[in-house]
Amino acid sequence: MKKELKQNIAYIKTRLRNSNELIVKEISTPHSGMAVLYMVGLNNTEMLSHFVIEPLSKYTEKVTSLTTLTTSVITLSETTEEGDNNQIISAILKGKAILLIDKFDKAIILAVDSFKERAIAEPPTSTVLKGPRAGFVENYKTNISILRKILATPKLHTDSIVVGQYTETQISIVYIEGIVDMEIVDTVKRKIEAIDIDGILDSFYVSSYLEERKNSMFRQVGNSEKPDVIASKLLEGRVAIIVDGSPMVITVPFIYMEDIQSGDDYYSNHSRATFVRWIRIMAIFITLVAPALYIAVVLHHNKAIPLKFLISIVNSTKGLPLTPFAEILFVLLLFEILYEASVRMPKYLGLALSIVGALILGDTAVKAGLISPPAVMIVAISGLTIYCVPEQAPQLYLLRMLFTLAGGFLGFYGITALMLFLVLYLCDFDSYKSAYLAPIAPFVEDDIKDILYKTDITNMDTRPLSISNNRKNLKRKGK
Repeated sequence: MKKELKQNIAYIKTRLRNSNELIVKEISTPHSGMAVLYMVGLNNTEMLSHFVIEPLSKYTEKVTSLTTLTTSVITLSETTEEGDNNQIISAILKGKAILLIDKFDKAIILAVDSFKERAIAEPPTSTVLKGPRAGFVENYKTNISILRKILATPKLHTDSIVVGQYTETQISIVYIEGIVDMEIVDTVKRKIEAIDIDGILDSFYVSSYLEERKNSMFRQVGNSEKPDVIASKLLEGRVAIIVDGSPMVITVPFIYMEDIQSGDDYYSNHSRATFVRWIRIMAIFITLVAPALYIAVVLHHNKAIPLKFLISIVNSTKGLPLTPFAEILFVLLLFEILYEASVRMPKYLGLALSIVGALILGDTAVKAGLISPPAVMIVAISGLTIYCVPEQAPQLYLLRMLFTLAGGFLGFYGITALMLFLVLYLCDFDSYKSAYLAPIAPFVEDDIKDILYKTDITNMDTRPLSISNNRKNLKRKGK
């Protein structure tokens, strides 16, 4: 910045391409020329008028230092001095106002930024019957404040990094000192600082850079819109990454069994939670192998089917133009099309689509002799069970197709071989010093109580050993 007020104003106008949104409010005082600059619509003009412009208009003394103004005249709570041109331009674009004073080569940045944001409400992706209803929003400052309300401890740390050449997105790395493994924090910082991209529009962009195996179909970072879920993960020793503009907070390390857990499990009876977890595990298995087993039995292992059941299948598939293998693939493709259409279609047409697609189209196709009832039933069951664990849906769709192809070409042998390969592949998988299939492989006895079954909260007296954390600071009963 220069010391001439008019030159500084002209420079800022030039940098901002003489935008009509730039407001320049000049203030006349007996001894100094001043000007407040801001972008219309990005800030609270009432605060600016009441706490900045009005006190400055009444100021009659000669300005000898910027500190005098920020401590004695301007009653705004947050002000900073800045002399770097790029930082000043960035502050204006992010909704802050700046105060320029003649004969001074620094500007005062005024924190009057105010954006309209969505109210805190229950997130649509994580509804619960019991427990907290609050969800994260798109403002990262609001999200951090929600976490601080839950975790009212000075050991909750936030490290901010700006990423994106054009968006300059604020990314906050959140962790609890004394619990987290600082090596993981350093690794996350290093990976985020190395991101070289034009813009970050959502936390998914960041999660892609945090994945350690770039080409794997399996997700390697956790995410949630629920503050209580993120707080619980922080207490276990994980690192949370909050991205400005996204309500989805991501966490590392991530293990596969996290998706078997649900927020409802911790606000309901532990016996019920255990039963539901086994339902989810069974649902994953049904999703993967139901179409594959049907094809394998029909094409390769007829003798494994009871005679009455075999006769029913033969009668229902007799005269169809498609082979059983092609029929299952066709029905799978049909359900995928219906799913995509229901997601992209306007909400008020969703009910009509479900009636036309699921009832009329399916029933008509069966009556017309294009597909058989068993194929529709098998694929429908597989499609329903996939959403018992919705976080795993993207990879389950792909794996279901792979298992179907294996069952169609090689029967039970193909399904078994693919299952073994999948298990061995995941056993060799890790995420930030944590085994992907822990606590099953490797077996961690202390952690099973919150995975394969849900014990009472009074018995959950240690942090999970499956996650790399500060084990010297483990919380145990009576200590």
